[in-house]
Amino acid sequence: MENVKKWFSKYPDSVPNEVDLPLMSVPEMLQKTVKSYGNHEAISFYGKTFTYNELAKMVFAFTSSLQQSNVQKGDRVAIMLPNCPQYVVSYYGALSAGAIVTQINPMLVERELEYILNDSGTETIIVLDALYPKVKSVQLKTNLKNIITVSLQPTETTQAEDYTFENFLAKQNGQVLPIDIDPEHDVAVLQYTGGTTGRSKGAMLTHRNIVANAIQSGEFFKDEIQLGKEKCLTVIPLFHVFGMSSCMNLTILCGNSMIMLPRFDLEEVLQTIKREQPSIFPGVPTMYVAITNHPNAEAYNINSIRICNSGSAPMPVELLNEFERKTGAKILEGYGLSEASPVTHCNPVFANRKPGTVGLGLPSTAYKIVDIATGTMEVPVGELGEIIVNGPQVMKGYWNMPEETAVTLRDGWLFTGDIARMDEEGYVSIVDRKKDLIIASGYNIYPRDIEEVLYEHPYVQEAVVIGVPDQYRGETVKAFIVIKSGKTITAEEMIAYCRTNLASYKVPTVVEFRNELPKTNVGKILRRALREETLKGS
Repeated sequence: MENVKKWFSKYPDSVPNEVDLPLMSVPEMLQKTVKSYGNHEAISFYGKTFTYNELAKMVFAFTSSLQQSNVQKGDRVAIMLPNCPQYVVSYYGALSAGAIVTQINPMLVERELEYILNDSGTETIIVLDALYPKVKSVQLKTNLKNIITVSLQPTETTQAEDYTFENFLAKQNGQVLPIDIDPEHDVAVLQYTGGTTGRSKGAMLTHRNIVANAIQSGEFFKDEIQLGKEKCLTVIPLFHVFGMSSCMNLTILCGNSMIMLPRFDLEEVLQTIKREQPSIFPGVPTMYVAITNHPNAEAYNINSIRICNSGSAPMPVELLNEFERKTGAKILEGYGLSEASPVTHCNPVFANRKPGTVGLGLPSTAYKIVDIATGTMEVPVGELGEIIVNGPQVMKGYWNMPEETAVTLRDGWLFTGDIARMDEEGYVSIVDRKKDLIIASGYNIYPRDIEEVLYEHPYVQEAVVIGVPDQYRGETVKAFIVIKSGKTITAEEMIAYCRTNLASYKVPTVVEFRNELPKTNVGKILRRALREETLKGS
């Protein structure tokens, strides 16, 4: 068990091994920042800015309006918005009313939306006006009572029977009834997992989970992040747990500013960087790929960015090196999952950064690598196993799913389902999801090993590997590749390249070139979609 905390030897004196967590709700975290940084900019959105005092007034009004609409403590309030100021107001307003925020991806189709609304029992939803018809089409099959629409355009398009955001705020009566929130036990957010296997599950994140993760991250970066002085480029969707925590809640904890964009559009992102000069840019590898491959990226003064926190998907080492050569920024790859609010690991600014790893555990976080078969034995340093995590950011459980909760949470440990190895200093390398493991002729093949090699090829822009059925080997390796503009290469040449860089059993037997790869709204490559598409076509 001593293995579990050995990485703390890398911490400087300024970073605590264990954080002192105040018994504080998420709204109280905002209120504390408003007292210290009330006149500081909290949000910038297409040139319109809001101070923390102005944000607090809107949150108060939204909370009052919810209470006027009979939203009670524990009721579920869904947010189905892209990044915009109304997202932050809705999130903190709902939590201030004692409600539970249900995070909903705006890209969901009606069937998926209906499932989450019914599973969560949501009665109120704040939704982008363009998605209003989608919500109306499922309303009668759900418990929805209140629909509040947000328009990012000057003209309102919502039908009269429901509220616009502005009209809803006008319902307030200037008062907010005090709500008694127990941070340790009361759920703040239902964060639905992707549902890659079976039904989508709602991870119950308590107020303590969310506040803890913000404080843990703040302490980990305390020597690098200046309170009240940083600008965080917020283009990762806030409905995604990474955006919620690393962009919104950490920024608010530190009294800094969110430079918000509703989507990742490369030219718009570069223009925003040039105009706003953000210093922090949490992103995913595909975003960094796009910037790296832009021919004139340096012309946009991107050197204002000091820190890039990369998460949500593995960061190929070659891509990391190329991005840093071009921008001068430092990419700190981290790791987390919805069930941990989400951050558990990150490469440190205060110690050796090891590209290809997700770094060290955050303060108050314990972890170990256990055998894949039973999860009961810790494996030796350097060997592969499942990473399990313990800390104040670990969820309460899955919403209405006691059996799944019992499988994932055991004796206080979160079983992540990720295959990893730990080195002698405690740095962790995430190899793959357990379910992405390819078994060919009895060999265990981890897609990331192959993808790293593919990304090192100078012509490769993006790559992903899956296992496909093979009569002889059981499974064989298939690679999907996007080639850089202006370059050409054949499948045979790519396979020959792999043969010189990989053990023979890992070499892809099939290579398919694509103009683009399917991605989530966050920009994470959808390996599962390619697998399903391939199986259907076989």
